Amino acid sequence: MQPAAYDRRVTGELGALLETGQAALEAGGWEAAREAFAAALEREESPEAQFGLGEALLWLGETDETVRLDERAYAGFRRRPDPVNAAIAAMNLFFLHRVSLGNVAASRGWLGRMERLVEAHDLEPLRGWAVLLRAVDRGEADPPAGEALARRALEAAREGGDVDLELCALAQAGALAVEAGRMEEGFALLDEAMAGALGGEGRRLDTILITSCTMIACCSRAAQVRRAAQWIRAGDDFVRRYGSPHVFTVCRLHSGNVLMATGRWAEAEAQLEDAIQSSRRADPALFAEALAKLAELRLAQGRAEEAAGLVAGFEDRPISVAAVAGVHMARGEPGRAAAVLRRRLRAIGDRCLESAPLVDLLAEAEGAMGARRTARSRARRLGDAGSAAGCEVMLAYAERALGRTERDRARAAAIRHLEWALDAFGRLEMPLEAGRCHLLLAATQGEREREAAIAEARSALAAFDALGAARDADAAAALLRSLGARAGRAPGARASGR
Repeated sequence: MQPAAYDRRVTGELGALLETGQAALEAGGWEAAREAFAAALEREESPEAQFGLGEALLWLGETDETVRLDERAYAGFRRRPDPVNAAIAAMNLFFLHRVSLGNVAASRGWLGRMERLVEAHDLEPLRGWAVLLRAVDRGEADPPAGEALARRALEAAREGGDVDLELCALAQAGALAVEAGRMEEGFALLDEAMAGALGGEGRRLDTILITSCTMIACCSRAAQVRRAAQWIRAGDDFVRRYGSPHVFTVCRLHSGNVLMATGRWAEAEAQLEDAIQSSRRADPALFAEALAKLAELRLAQGRAEEAAGLVAGFEDRPISVAAVAGVHMARGEPGRAAAVLRRRLRAIGDRCLESAPLVDLLAEAEGAMGARRTARSRARRLGDAGSAAGCEVMLAYAERALGRTERDRARAAAIRHLEWALDAFGRLEMPLEAGRCHLLLAATQGEREREAAIAEARSALAAFDALGAARDADAAAALLRSLGARAGRAPGARASGR
């Protein structure tokens, strides 16, 4: 965020340089802004110059230096005293630590400093921003509470006429509604926020950055393939004009995730590799997320040890849970996979969008351990939440998890659950997940419905070979052979482990 105003009048050559730098920032001229603010700092260590230079460097991808400059600017504004700009610097540091660096503790510290300044000095124009930051913080652990705070920030924005706050609060409220499974409502808010931001309603360029990143991340998590592609195209002009490394990385990361889900794995790999390279220095949090997503792709390809190498050192990050658990499953360690998944589900619950694939994977792990009763209850809770919200992704994973848990005790019910999941994943254009439903159906039908089982296994094998899902293809081929059927492989198909 750029300082809203300066509490002292800076004149002479220093004042001219600050004005030049500020004008360059507003026009997206990052190099020109850097030169002007750097020249201003040579004349005086002013917090305005420090903060302005940090803003320019952030857009140029130099996150660590931005943090250092913003901390110095904050201290300078406090000493002056200038509580307005000190609070804005604290707000900036919250976003830097939370979004770019993934440091939750530091971000909460800066949020606390901002809130204290707002209360102590009655900074009414910033009160709504403080509420929005608290919504971001609370929303990760408690989406309903976070959403309520985001809607309070939205009311404050409309009462105060702050369009930037309104658009950012709309995006956050929409994202938390999506996370709760209320897709139609949530994406309506996100679409509105994106339209306003890209339409130039806000005064700050980082409003476009916040709304765009929030939208694309939600599309990725909710398998909203077409919406993601449409908004990425709509935002291409912004990225070309202003060259934001953060927006570039977020778009590549979530484009890669969408492409992976829809079976376009070569393109997904290219996008994720780009995201890894662009975030390596500037966005450590996004770097870890991109590595985790590439690890999930490697697991799908049957390359478990490569996946393990990608998340080495990031195993305790929430974003790495699916990949870490998948590695344990590939190594034949369902107990370790279950422990990782249960820990994350205790933190987020089993009724939200993030939990959907984790509940299904945990049902697989617990099934391998003979602990299906708990998995069945968990899957039903997820299904109830998905049904109440009308969220097809949550329902698809819940139905597949139920199919896994019912196989040994209620075969007909298991088949119904798996067929529902298969149809849903087909509608969602998620071929790997649909292929896995075919394979589970074949295993459930088995010798009792041999011809149907062979047909399902062949559908699974064809899907896996087309994708390059080697380990799943090997499992389908083995099942076909156990049914006495020939496991014909597609040309160029390879067994896993090679």
